Parts: sequence; structure tokens; C-alpha cells
Amino acid sequence: MEEIIKQFPNLTENQILQFQKLEALYQDWNAKINVISRKDIDQLYTNHVLHSLAIAKIQSFESGSYILDVGTGGGFPGIPLAILFPETRFYLIDVIAKKIKVVQAVVDVLELKNVKAEQLRAENVKGDYDFIVSRAVTNMPDFVSWIKDKIKKQNKHKLNNGVLYLKGGDLTEELKGFPKATEYNIAEFFSDEFFETKKVVHLPLKFKS
Repeated sequence: MEEIIKQFPNLTENQILQFQKLEALYQDWNAKINVISRKDIDQLYTNHVLHSLAIAKIQSFESGSYILDVGTGGGFPGIPLAILFPETRFYLIDVIAKKIKVVQAVVDVLELKNVKAEQLRAENVKGDYDFIVSRAVTNMPDFVSWIKDKIKKQNKHKLNNGVLYLKGGDLTEELKGFPKATEYNIAEFFSDEFFETKKVVHLPLKFKS
């Protein structure tokens, strides 16, 4: 929690309270429905919350923008980003019903009015989004095939509309078909050794009518 407050010093009291509530919420739900690995739950703030917020170090989301979180699992990166950007609309989807059940419960307790959660495949999502975020749900070629027709036409951010993807390791092979992709090393923002090989990948995608 201390690192989150240090990295994002402009948080309101309500945002700090929402972040503080995450630990007990996930501990409680994880005992009933395993959405976070047992070894990871003790490192919730580093391995999940702060990791999710690395996207915000690359791009802040404007008020009124729309973000799709594909394969959100227990709500990452969507929930931490929704806390950080209360004026941005987040749509969190996953194919596994029990994970969406946990996400909805967390959203309800935190009273996040800017989040919609649904059990849905990415291919079946309707609408267009400024950015599509995710955390290593599959390889980039497959991911892009799911979401390539869901990008808004109008850009209103510093980065062009497209994908913001959390992934680790050497991505050379995976990204060789995407020359416009940019890798950002999370270790440049956060010092914990967990982030040494972790990256945010930005892949701009064109609107397809």
C-alpha cells in the first residue's frame, strides 16, 4: 500500500480507502473461490495491484474514455485502474463465471460506479474502446485476432488507441509481426525485483468499420 501511495501521490482519501479494502476482500474471496494463486495472495499489492497500475505509468486515461479488460480473472488490471481513474468507464470480461462473480462482489463493495463486469468471450464484445488492456491471457497474435475490430476511431490520448498489454520475458518472437509495438520496462518505474522482466506493451491499432 505504501508503494501505491508513493507512486500515485494525488490519490483521494476515498481512493486510498478503496485500495486498502482490496486485501481483505481478496483474502476472503480467495478462500472460497481460488482466483489468485495461494503463493501470490500475500503479495497482492505488488504482484497484482501495482502490476496493474504500471499501465497508468505509460498512459493516463482521460475522463469519458472507454477501456476493455479482456480475461480479467479476479479483476486485474481493470479494478486497480478503475479505482485510479474514476471518470473512465471500464468493461471487465472473462469466460469463467466464478471469476466474474468475484469481480462483481469486489466492485459492489468498493462502490465502483465506472465498472461493468460480464462473463463473455472477447470476440462477442459489442462496441469500440479507446484501449484494450490485459494481463498475459494469450500470445499477442491470438489476442489481436480477438479484439482488432473493437478500437475507437477518435484518439484523445497521448498514445494512439490500441492494446496495453502486461507481459513478461523476451517478447521478440511474439511481437515480430507487430513492428509498431513498443515495450516499456516496468522496472523503470517500480523497484521491486518482481518487475525486473515485466513489461507494458503498447500496440496501436486502427479503427475498422
